[in-house]
Amino acid sequence: MTAIIEVEKLTKSYGGKRGIVEVSFQVEEGDVFGFLGPNGAGKTTTIRLLMALLHADAGTARIAGLDCWKQSLEIKRLIGYMPGEPALDPNLTGGQILEYFAHLRGGVDHAYLKQLVDRFELDTSRKFRQYSTGNKRKVVLIQAFMHRPRLLILDEPTSGLDPLNQQEFDRMVLEARNEGRTIFLSSHVLSEVEKTCTTVGIIRDGRLVRIGDVAEVKAIKRYEMTITFAAAIPVETFKTLDGVIEVEALHNGHGVHLAMQGSADAVVKAAARYPVISLTSYEPSLEDIFLRYYEADSPGSTETDHVA
Repeated sequence: MTAIIEVEKLTKSYGGKRGIVEVSFQVEEGDVFGFLGPNGAGKTTTIRLLMALLHADAGTARIAGLDCWKQSLEIKRLIGYMPGEPALDPNLTGGQILEYFAHLRGGVDHAYLKQLVDRFELDTSRKFRQYSTGNKRKVVLIQAFMHRPRLLILDEPTSGLDPLNQQEFDRMVLEARNEGRTIFLSSHVLSEVEKTCTTVGIIRDGRLVRIGDVAEVKAIKRYEMTITFAAAIPVETFKTLDGVIEVEALHNGHGVHLAMQGSADAVVKAAARYPVISLTSYEPSLEDIFLRYYEADSPGSTETDHVA
């Protein structure tokens, strides 16, 4: 396969504020690449450099063999871009905004555009300033897809969308992938990337710390479980069970807090041997997961873990 995005030691500094440091990766044509990281990790900075909205301090970025800074106009003809924080004329209607971008593109398939509008149930007669956050996201998402670009670059595309529209977005990504188009999307939601992407790059503190198949996100995917019992139980029973990473006794043995990775089947079966009052499970924020998974890494480390 041929790489459509090639990034080599890309660096951008904001002075005292965090930017990105020597970020390198490739995205193969036809891939769905998830750029995963906590808020402030450097995802948007990387995307803005790809879109020539920022100038890099060092390194190179190429799309379809073209230099992202020197040949940005040619590149933009190939791309559908969805910014994380769209700035559009608040007095134009959604329909007028889409019409403007369609003319800017030299025309689009209006039947396909209408199909996208219908799929998201967008009222195009309302002014942009009257839209909710979710409807504003729909306008920008539709304009990114409407010309069937070779490459889609989407910054936090499902932020603000309700669950039904998130599912519609997932279907659109699948359709684009099946048509051989490439999608590069950033997210801070682990489950979203796991669901839609084929390859994942993980960025933390401005540095790429892992890149590989989407299955690799399971290496950092942890969740926590708290079980409360009617009587004190032997907490050590849970320490050797499959999927259990850490065990903490609660309420003098009447409860247990578990850090989990993988299946909870063994834990549930073990708990069922005792009178259970309550069982709760939740997935920590990506920030919490990263703090735990990479807590041994020094902030200045430049090593990147490449996973086949």
